[in-house]
Amino acid sequence: MSLPKSDQQPFYFKLAMVLIAIIALGYLTILGKEVLSPLLFGLLFSILLLPVTVFFEKKMKLHRSAASALSVLLLLASIAVILLVVGSEVSSLSHDLPQLKAQILASLQDFQKWISVTFHVNIAKQMDYVNSATTKIENATPTVIGATVLSLSSLLLFLVFVILDTFFMLFYRRRLLKFLIDVFKEENSSIVFDIVERVQYIIRKYLLGLLLEMSTVAVVCCSVFLLLGIKYAILLGLITALFNIVPYIGIFTALLLNIIITFATTALASKVLLVIITVVSMHLIDSNILLPLIVGSKVRINAFITLLGVVLGELIWGIPGMFLSIPVIAIIKIIFDRVESLQPWGHLMGDEKIEPKSFKLKKITKNKSV
Repeated sequence: MSLPKSDQQPFYFKLAMVLIAIIALGYLTILGKEVLSPLLFGLLFSILLLPVTVFFEKKMKLHRSAASALSVLLLLASIAVILLVVGSEVSSLSHDLPQLKAQILASLQDFQKWISVTFHVNIAKQMDYVNSATTKIENATPTVIGATVLSLSSLLLFLVFVILDTFFMLFYRRRLLKFLIDVFKEENSSIVFDIVERVQYIIRKYLLGLLLEMSTVAVVCCSVFLLLGIKYAILLGLITALFNIVPYIGIFTALLLNIIITFATTALASKVLLVIITVVSMHLIDSNILLPLIVGSKVRINAFITLLGVVLGELIWGIPGMFLSIPVIAIIKIIFDRVESLQPWGHLMGDEKIEPKSFKLKKITKNKSV
């Protein structure tokens, strides 16, 4: 018994097949996290470094392997500079740990007095709760230390795989492109090549725009914090810029860390309030001016799909999934826009402001072709 043709299949059959495919793809994505996550990061870095590699090959007449390796070394040097700056600031913060501990203890005592006056819970009962919680933390300390060591080793292994994937994608880029073209029919080769070119252009412009946006946020926040006399101004500015990469969720994490560090170092409500005003104001400027101007013109994805992608990315792959969500959605949208049967999904993911214009252009081109 033969199945009906694709255009004659009932709606419930198509829906069931789509749901099964989505479930299977999601399950395989979760299982393959250790392989796919560094592979995607390697893809993004290879796209970003491709012009540098081509420059080394054509202008400096280097072999492809040497050009790819030199590009990866430049990437490692850039990452090392950022880690050194952040590490030096964290090291300075660690030297003030006794002062931070004393400040936190003093704040806790004030907080205990406030609870005692407001909720009529005496300090002795509060200390019982604190001692009970401290005992649980001490019992769990060996487990936490072991998990931390495993996390650091996993992070180093993850970085090694990312670097290797980046190098091999740069080195075998022509073979990978030929494979993608050969997989599909010959009449679809122009569409496949157009998708690959568009993905390279959009992702490269997006990553460069993101780096420019992050640098702008870091410079502005560090400058404002230094002018306000905030201790560890550079560290707070870098935290704001780095966490700002993650849409919506990152700014709340950066704000919380900035409040904790500022309160622990000064305990002045005025300083904490100035930090909150600075971070929130920078976020508003970034969301309404910098992001649309620098990054928004490169990736046209509406806010609902962006938020949904960040949440799903965190559920599937954790923090790496949050960082990868926007580039992956951008790649999916490019594919949807180029495949006729998937174009409605591409329109759903796009920015509403440009949809009427795109529909008008599409109608004009169809009329001209007819």
